Amino acid sequence: MSESTTAPPTDGPGSGTGRTIPPATGPAVGPHGGMAGQRELGTVYVTGGSSGLGAAVVEVVTALGGTAAVVDRDAPASGAPHALADVADAASVERAVAELVERVGPPTAVVTAAGTDAVGRLEDVPAERWAQVVGVNLVGTAAAVRACLPHLKASRGVVVTVSSSLGLRAASDATAYCASKFGVVGLTRALQLELAGEVGVTMLVPAGMRTKFFDGRTEQYKPGPDADLMDPRVVAHSVVHALRQPVGTEVREMVVTVSTEPSWP
Repeated sequence: MSESTTAPPTDGPGSGTGRTIPPATGPAVGPHGGMAGQRELGTVYVTGGSSGLGAAVVEVVTALGGTAAVVDRDAPASGAPHALADVADAASVERAVAELVERVGPPTAVVTAAGTDAVGRLEDVPAERWAQVVGVNLVGTAAAVRACLPHLKASRGVVVTVSSSLGLRAASDATAYCASKFGVVGLTRALQLELAGEVGVTMLVPAGMRTKFFDGRTEQYKPGPDADLMDPRVVAHSVVHALRQPVGTEVREMVVTVSTEPSWP
């Protein structure tokens, strides 16, 4: 990052102070309004990149000149490079990451967008389904970061984890989802301390988006017809903002919602 090299200005006319204003020492602004020293997008691995927010991240990263590669149980319709994996299975994720390293090169960033849910009262959600939600959302996040970490350390890359507004504020009939997303908050904040100076770590906290996430639910658990949900591509641009921060600068946490979001704050 560059610093100002112009002579320090003084206070404006009529101020009567004659004080010298210290030169700016923050990031310089590039010729098109962007931040000088921004990272190139590089090669971004996206878990859950075949649908929802993950697919939107793949679309936006690709459109902006980066390389996006998908780790998911389903192949992406976009045709992006991919490796199939059960995100809740650490060994499966490790194999998928190794496969993608051979095909597209090592990751310079990972976005952990894979997510699932099981709504209902605790006693009504089968134990194996409850555990699957925690496995995908929390254990899968840790597995993806672990598998990519040697490459990210080598490039001083970036991790973007995906929590939720329900990772900060609980809701009834969402015990598995809240437990997993609260866990992502704790995991990410611990990683920020653990990887300080080595890898950038950002936590994304999105509210409701217009995706297939709510498909298959009973009407009781679906957003109402007037619900104001975000376009996931808008949220994906927030992810790109974090990915492009200069080395040594991090967006630690981002809460992205519509202005009328009832689950935040």
